[in-house]
Amino acid sequence: MQSDTFHWISNFIEAQAAELGAATNTQLAYGRDLKDFDSYLARQSRDFASASRADVEAYLIHCDAQGLAKSTRARRLSAIKQLYRFAFEEGMREDNPAIQIAGPGQQKRLPKILSEEEVDRLLSAARASGRNRTDRLRNTCLMELLYATGMRVTELVSLPIAATRGDPRLLLISGKGGKERMVPLSPPARVALAEWLIERDRMDEAAQAKRKPASRFLFPSHGKSGHLTRHRFYLLIKEFAVAGGVEPNKVTPHTLRHAFATHLLANGADLRAIQTMLGHADVATTEIYTHVLEERLSELVLERHPLAEGNKRKSGGKAPSDGQ
Repeated sequence: MQSDTFHWISNFIEAQAAELGAATNTQLAYGRDLKDFDSYLARQSRDFASASRADVEAYLIHCDAQGLAKSTRARRLSAIKQLYRFAFEEGMREDNPAIQIAGPGQQKRLPKILSEEEVDRLLSAARASGRNRTDRLRNTCLMELLYATGMRVTELVSLPIAATRGDPRLLLISGKGGKERMVPLSPPARVALAEWLIERDRMDEAAQAKRKPASRFLFPSHGKSGHLTRHRFYLLIKEFAVAGGVEPNKVTPHTLRHAFATHLLANGADLRAIQTMLGHADVATTEIYTHVLEERLSELVLERHPLAEGNKRKSGGKAPSDGQ
């Protein structure tokens, strides 16, 4: 296996372990499935970086021809889809060739949805969580920025402090491939950022007084990267979920990104505008949120409509007859 392919798989598995808490056996299964896909691609003179949707579909046909069980084929496709979602989010690819491929007998999975009330509880928990005032200001800024901008978790934790200076109504985000985009900030996010910047400037002054270099990151840490890690933020957001009474399994940095997009769409935002703010190269990637919204609207009609089953009008539950 080529070194580039090794880095693709190892980085993906490391992220799965850090963000989703994937067990060792799950990590090993991902590795085996992706190595098999890599071997197939190599025989076609292709690799993870150059594979197209047609290549992924051809591989699934190959697996079917081998007589592999439907569950095995579904698992392999799941590994491939998750790999390419990770690669897309991290800027390793400009597109996701597997996003619209349905598994054997399975429908495309929609993102887990957080309600606006659940997001509010997470934000409130962040404001109250931390060992001291500095932690609470940082936690509040992290969550407000994430929900206000829909940033990818890597973009958030590695955000340079220089990107936050200037116009407080907009945030400059450097995304995949170094592409920059401007995203508007909500009033609560602007307040949280302003308060955190005051604290960050105080921290830099204290560091310089001790002849230590000031950090260039908005969310610094003493680790090798110099900024808060994805893993640490993942653990923080789980703590906020527990403190806020939100089901922890529903909460990851990525579900906050989904919440940002879904809530915007539900409140009338244009799909193209959401595409721009999310940093999606193709609007087809953003269109998954229309499916989410359609599902939510269908549930609303079925559960809340006065003529829905189990929710009849008090007048006996009879629908009006023709001519009435």
